[in-house]
Amino acid sequence: MHSNLTKSAIAATILALGVSGCADMSATQKGTATGAGAGAALGALIGGTTHGGGGSRAAKGAVIGGAAGAVIGNIWSKRMEQQKQAMEQATQGTGVQVSQTSDNRLKLEIPSDISFDTGRADIKSNFQPVLERFAATLNENPATNVVIIGHTDNTGTDAVNQPLSVDRAARTRDYLAGRGVNPSRISIEGRGEREPIASNNDNAGRARNRRVEIYVAEPARG
Repeated sequence: MHSNLTKSAIAATILALGVSGCADMSATQKGTATGAGAGAALGALIGGTTHGGGGSRAAKGAVIGGAAGAVIGNIWSKRMEQQKQAMEQATQGTGVQVSQTSDNRLKLEIPSDISFDTGRADIKSNFQPVLERFAATLNENPATNVVIIGHTDNTGTDAVNQPLSVDRAARTRDYLAGRGVNPSRISIEGRGEREPIASNNDNAGRARNRRVEIYVAEPARG
């Protein structure tokens, strides 16, 4: 039974990945297909592990899960594109990286030199105009949700860095909430020093690792 279940889950995942990778699909279709793939794989696992499962139930679970997954995919709407363009203009020359992710989320990567001083969670003055414009774009598209992730370098212990990374994300959320963004739309995470993007062996690398990442997603509606 477990062998058939595994094969069904793998087949569902491969099918979804193949669909989501088609070159002629739009960004919206790819985002929805990615969500469908995750749902199909999860549905196959759930279907196969219930009483009397097996290949048939796993296959049915994949179909049901795929439908649910399509709902949780993200779309890249006209408003999302407008938000990306607005943030590119607002952050020009600041070092903030603005991009569209493969799963149709808007990503802002904010380096430490404009966001937070070493060991601090207070928002720096040159970060405030970026957040002001960002809050405005969020209020223009209330269908979106936001994830803010704080990061640190490896200076100090994890007992210090983990709460510091959470505090940085929380201060960013609170600043946006103070500009009219509903805080229920915003989730925060702290990753401490666990996800460096550069070497922690020199000041330049540590500065890159002290950062905040913000993701904006517009879920597809079924």
